[in-house]
Amino acid sequence: MGCFILLVSGVRAQTVTDPLKAQLITSDIDNFWLAMDSLEKGYKGNPFEEFYIKKGSPGIAGFMENRIISGDSLLAMVKKNKSKYLEKKESTFKFLEYRKRCIAAFMALKYIYPEAIFPPVYFVVGRFNSGGHSHKNGLIIGAEMNDPGSTPYTVAHELIHYQQDSNSDSDADLLAACIAEGSADFIGELISGGGTNKKTYDFGDANEKKLWREFKKIMHDKENNHGWIYNYSPDNGYPADLGYWIGYKITAAYYNKMADKRKAIADILHIKDYNKFLKDSGYADKLE
Repeated sequence: MGCFILLVSGVRAQTVTDPLKAQLITSDIDNFWLAMDSLEKGYKGNPFEEFYIKKGSPGIAGFMENRIISGDSLLAMVKKNKSKYLEKKESTFKFLEYRKRCIAAFMALKYIYPEAIFPPVYFVVGRFNSGGHSHKNGLIIGAEMNDPGSTPYTVAHELIHYQQDSNSDSDADLLAACIAEGSADFIGELISGGGTNKKTYDFGDANEKKLWREFKKIMHDKENNHGWIYNYSPDNGYPADLGYWIGYKITAAYYNKMADKRKAIADILHIKDYNKFLKDSGYADKLE
């Protein structure tokens, strides 16, 4: 594998600085189910290409690469898993019920990080392979992958990614990827009140010293994530995404050590040297 971090780069979406003006957009969900209805009625072409992708928001465009891929890929996935999609239909219409809680999380971020900006949030339907993505077009949430009740946490995590500095491939070793994800979990939890993977985090906390010894041996690998991150079924039998957990722990150690919490948040969002950040956190010192 190459770069583990895909953070925001290039020309950004039209953002706002006032969290009360942030947009949460669900028009793509309506278009998806229109395409599904057309498929059921025997539409001769590919309804997902015609009624969903071509009519899609910037969120659809941002979700194409490595996720939706193409109209044909989506159609094949829907045909193979129609019942799975239909099971999710009702819940895909409920995301805006949590808009107020999302805006509350945005306001919390603005309080602790006044430089925060807020891109549009797009809810789309993909191929059951991505729960969320921070893209230059905005924050994109995979509706079929998320429970509506988790919306504030999922959106908060992706919002933190949007504030983070981009990192080039040369910077993106496993340590950098884990801190980028773990810090999004940490600050996302701080502003939204929850969202971490309890099973993974409980396992990590119960085996912290052992896991740290294993992680420090591989943390500078740029080619292999060793099952620590972006892997739903690690070969080592550990729960998925322990990299998020260890990145969270390092971030929490740094935050707790700093007297000026707002400066700590700004530092976390703009890490230039991940090795230095790890050292400054003091996380490793307590485990060795």
